[in-house]
Amino acid sequence: MLYPENQPLADWLAQESAETVLEPELAIIDPHHHLWDIRSFDEEPHASFQEKVYLCEEITKDIQASGHNIKQTVFAQCGAFYRLDGPDAMKCVGETEFVQGIVAMSRSGIYGSAQLCAGIFGTADLRVGKAVQSVLEAHLRASANFRGIRSAFPRDLNPLFMEGYEILEKLKLSFDNYSPDHRRLPVLAELAKAFPTVPVIVNHLGGKIDHQAGSAAFADWRQNIDAVAGCANAYMKVGGAQQRVGPWEPVFHNKQRREPINSEELCDLLFPYYRYVIEAFGPDRCMFESNFPVDKECVSYRTLWNMFKLIAARLGLSDAEKSALFSGTAGRVYRLD
Repeated sequence: MLYPENQPLADWLAQESAETVLEPELAIIDPHHHLWDIRSFDEEPHASFQEKVYLCEEITKDIQASGHNIKQTVFAQCGAFYRLDGPDAMKCVGETEFVQGIVAMSRSGIYGSAQLCAGIFGTADLRVGKAVQSVLEAHLRASANFRGIRSAFPRDLNPLFMEGYEILEKLKLSFDNYSPDHRRLPVLAELAKAFPTVPVIVNHLGGKIDHQAGSAAFADWRQNIDAVAGCANAYMKVGGAQQRVGPWEPVFHNKQRREPINSEELCDLLFPYYRYVIEAFGPDRCMFESNFPVDKECVSYRTLWNMFKLIAARLGLSDAEKSALFSGTAGRVYRLD
């Protein structure tokens, strides 16, 4: 079933010439995708997302149509299906409860062989200090696949927030983070150093990626990447560069192009960014990610993973290094079976 709200984006993607799938047997774990029904959302950023309904059937169709060997996926926090009732602090647990339902649907085999949402990260407000423990424990009760949270952090890393963060360490949970402002990364590095046993997972190449921004902006971004790459417990999600940020849209966004970009063109535009983070972190601390359905506004699932494979080829990565980038790092960091 195609929801009418999703039709315009589907029509645009249908104009691409389907590429031959590169290395179709290569095992992939997609460590970052969302699931939602945001048809009634009127606040940003959700209001502007074009794929209004993205649930079990929709991601399954993308995976199966892609031809790539997706073994497992990880659900990424996105504010979906929060509880309507109960204490405010606990409403976010509804997201994990919802995703656990998707896990059950996937395990039935009806939706293909990929294990959807083999890992889950939700959210919780660490600013309440130790009181966050009850929220995190509720997430853990809601799903055995719960692995951590994604949230913002204060610039001053104040004591109350640090008390909350310490509960992540206590419960052996991970911390995902994304800000379009890469200048936040040095503070994130301080947080990673303060709790070296908590995996810190930087989303989407560490910030807004604009290949037209110029050499000075690129150098500034590199400097901030280096700050967090120096932390042994920090990992990089290598992707998300296709997304718009607020009113800004990349040149390959569907509002900027009549037809979708191909993997070679996309690789040519973004390769310096991908190369830099992979070399800075190393393949054993990097994981390719789809960031679907957000990045679907720019590229199909098949073309995106083809582009990642082109990046690996241009870098001359060994089989072991490719295995880490496409599945090994994600499987280890999110503790997937």
